[in-house]
Amino acid sequence: MGPRRCLILRLMTVVMMCRRAAPGVLSGGLTLALAGPPPAFVETRECVYFNLNWEKEGTAAGGTEACDGDREKRQHCYASWRNVSGGVRLERQGCWLDDFNCYDRSECVESSENPAVYFCCCDGDLCNAMFTHLPVLQPRAHEGAQPGVAERQSTASGAFLYTLVPLLAVTMVLLLSFWTYRHHKLAYAHAALPPQEASLAPPSPVLGLRPVQLLELRARGRFGCVWRAQLLSQVVAVKIIQPVNKQSWQNEMDIFQTPGMRHENLLEFIGAEKRGANLDMEMWLITAFHERGCLSDYLKGSTLSWAELCHVAETMSRGLAYLHSDVHGKNEGSKPAIAHRDFKSKNVLLKNNLSAVIADFGLALKFEPGCSPGDTHGQVGTQRYMAPEVLEGAICFQRDAFLRIDVYALGLVLWELVSRCTAADGPIDEYRVPFDEEIGDHPTLEDMQDIVVQKKMRPAFREAWLKHPGLAQLCVTMEECWDHDAEARLSAGCVEERLVQLRRHPGPPGLPGGGGTTTSTTASSPPPTADTTTTIAAPLHSDSLIISMSPTLLNLHSSSPSKESSL
Repeated sequence: MGPRRCLILRLMTVVMMCRRAAPGVLSGGLTLALAGPPPAFVETRECVYFNLNWEKEGTAAGGTEACDGDREKRQHCYASWRNVSGGVRLERQGCWLDDFNCYDRSECVESSENPAVYFCCCDGDLCNAMFTHLPVLQPRAHEGAQPGVAERQSTASGAFLYTLVPLLAVTMVLLLSFWTYRHHKLAYAHAALPPQEASLAPPSPVLGLRPVQLLELRARGRFGCVWRAQLLSQVVAVKIIQPVNKQSWQNEMDIFQTPGMRHENLLEFIGAEKRGANLDMEMWLITAFHERGCLSDYLKGSTLSWAELCHVAETMSRGLAYLHSDVHGKNEGSKPAIAHRDFKSKNVLLKNNLSAVIADFGLALKFEPGCSPGDTHGQVGTQRYMAPEVLEGAICFQRDAFLRIDVYALGLVLWELVSRCTAADGPIDEYRVPFDEEIGDHPTLEDMQDIVVQKKMRPAFREAWLKHPGLAQLCVTMEECWDHDAEARLSAGCVEERLVQLRRHPGPPGLPGGGGTTTSTTASSPPPTADTTTTIAAPLHSDSLIISMSPTLLNLHSSSPSKESSL
């Protein structure tokens, strides 16, 4: 019984000790539980500011920046730099608008292993004064490793990390101090900064996750939306496509990456990204940004002079002609012919000088030499701009057939331009899309088949257009673009050549406002008079639409070159 009593006494002693320790433990636990919610995020009011290109952009070189942006969004500090010849070249520091990647980061640390541009962001005033690159290394699994060995390795790596971080911090402080001293020395000596090195292009147009900041939603379409965004110091456009339309994103990226696709009248491609995962995934296309937006939106609020009309039409047809052409290159490789298949005024952007830029290649089709188009659906695009053969499903799946469909739509866009031109006498109508008077805003496929295929109608010409020598010739070109017989249509290159000549010589000298050496009257033709007119039915229109044309314009029609096509 002696040993049992000793054991019982020991157990009772342990229980009493636990009871005495329990209140303290519980008290500590309650203290943690009742301490309340975690503290709010650190508010950032001021950041270290630096701009490497301060002279070119006309800003301050360095100092501090007050983060006084949108108060409803969180503010952060950021820094971006590059590794150049083994050294660090600081490019920018300043305030950064609400970004979940920066939340609750007290230090500015870049964790990517080897990015083209190093970028970090953090929360807290002046937290970007120090910035560090600490790549996150993926641990390797060692089969059969002993627990003791793993612990020793973890301890060794931790000791190495604690040793490395202070060394890096001291190195960065020294580098920053040296840079600050050199910068101030040059500034006070009024010495010019050395020319900047040309930044190397990334090896592939498919970028990693770059520091792109979405600023403003500019447009929505059936495949996604377009944002105005900031990529470091460059303003770009970001087209965001949802996973359900992945094929459109993939096709447009493939078209952009085709050799020879860099042209002044085609949208400039910068890169592509996939962001998020699973249901939250977004597919991005990053391109050049054009402030004026698309042609249809511009025409809603603005009119065009004769010179502006010629410039927009010429650059637009030049871009389409280049897209349609086979280009044999040396360095980049050969560019095949490409059909747009959704050409319309919404897919034509305008630069600041009103030069046209063709965009949105989600439905585009390449024609590689010796390859068939493959399993392609012919009835695609916007119904209002569909050619007759597309509407009736009678398209021939060959290269030339697809290019002629684009030319039909080009004729309709030219009509939109003419409808907002101030060159003709009389009032300018409000902007309308083609066939708006005939079928309204939301036509069905059956509506388009009825007026375009069965009745062979086209948008109407105003009488005032036909009295202007340049607009009258442009109307002839439109008719040859949207001809019901696809093989009789002009090529995009022929349209471009006509517009170049039209800009130089807007009309025959016998008509008011005409000039140049082009003549459209014969020796036996009597001179035109203001009172002499002939009434005929407009080509390709219904019988009820009557247009008044002068004898000189009739001569212009009869003496115009035959319908030519380089297709």
